[in-house]
Amino acid sequence: MPDDFEQMWTDLAPVGRSAATTGYFRQPFGAAERECHAWFVEQCRLRGLRVEHDGNGNTVGWWEPVGGIVPRERHHAEPEARADHVGLSGAGAVLTGSHLDSVLDGGAYDGPLGVVSALAAIDVLRDRGFLPGRPVGVAAFAEEEGSRFGLACLGSRLAVGVTGAEQARGLADRDGVRLEDAMAAAGLEPDLGRSGWLDRVGCYLELHVEQGRDLVDREQPVGVASAIWPHGRYRFDFTGEANHAGTTRMEDRHDPMLTYAMTALAANKQARLAGQRATFGRLDVTPNGTNAVPSRVTAWLDARCETEEVLAELVAAIERQACDRADRDGTALTVTAESVSSAVHFDGGLIERLGRGRPVIPTAAGHDAGILATAGVPSAMLFVRNPTGVSHSPEERAEAGDCHAGVQALADALQDLAEEQP
Repeated sequence: MPDDFEQMWTDLAPVGRSAATTGYFRQPFGAAERECHAWFVEQCRLRGLRVEHDGNGNTVGWWEPVGGIVPRERHHAEPEARADHVGLSGAGAVLTGSHLDSVLDGGAYDGPLGVVSALAAIDVLRDRGFLPGRPVGVAAFAEEEGSRFGLACLGSRLAVGVTGAEQARGLADRDGVRLEDAMAAAGLEPDLGRSGWLDRVGCYLELHVEQGRDLVDREQPVGVASAIWPHGRYRFDFTGEANHAGTTRMEDRHDPMLTYAMTALAANKQARLAGQRATFGRLDVTPNGTNAVPSRVTAWLDARCETEEVLAELVAAIERQACDRADRDGTALTVTAESVSSAVHFDGGLIERLGRGRPVIPTAAGHDAGILATAGVPSAMLFVRNPTGVSHSPEERAEAGDCHAGVQALADALQDLAEEQP
């Protein structure tokens, strides 16, 4: 028999967890993340789901419709059928799931909660005696966080064709390991590009831990996403002149660290004034010596805003102040937009189906659901309350009762969408 929710969570909890910080290091195609994917494959097989791998590192387990109750231990073949359905598109399969990778020193719930909940929701439906009239898939997407190769939602981007194979082949991690080489070293056979399983998908539902305190403030265990704010990642390259930290007079320096420091403060001020989000969270320094004035500082800005116009204005204001400071410091600045995502508005029909008295709220966090929505797949999200409001941190939480409420909400939605024949 398949594991229940608590057992699945217990099995995943130690994988990739740091003894020093209690945070998680499940980087894409690394040992811990691959162990999570192996666990997912086993859970799919225990439920009789047909496992499908694509060439991008994504895995989908399919629950196929048959002429009777589908036993958990057995798989049956898919009937040949295609049709559109209200609220669905294409072949009409209902896809759910999330991701299993983490940010560096991340929390337990961001991603895995959606995967575990999807498997648990299938168990709930089978216990109800429900027979799907259309395929139901559970997806585990690769490199959602962008923590290794710098491009968030890379697995889903490749799957739907938002990111092309040639662009992906040029990606490398901080150690210079290229994406395809990392995949091959993990035992995968990379074949980057649009995934064949996408043609089956009529809609996508993603359950995720809330990355904020909206549901806490509303005293609600489960909410529904209305939209994702526009967001972007920008590389700021500050260049100056390396020199001796002890013998170089302060007035003789061309120090890019000073330019960066002022820019970080400017980003904070501009975002606060506008009521938006701006964060410098990653920094590379050359030569990175304690007794040397640096010659180069590279910093990455994460900016998120309510509209595309406000995002452009915020980044422009930060860059303008950075350039003014660079002129005073005798340094230079180049800004490169590494990725920019427009606003995503989730499918109104799906939001209505999921709503049922639940709060409908926007989010400033990116998700695979946003990528599928951008590619024309009707998509929606459920959020489970996070009592700390903290995410991308070991302090990320979700209470057991709220998790079970999320599973029930997801099961109800899957039943509603999958009960009709395509």
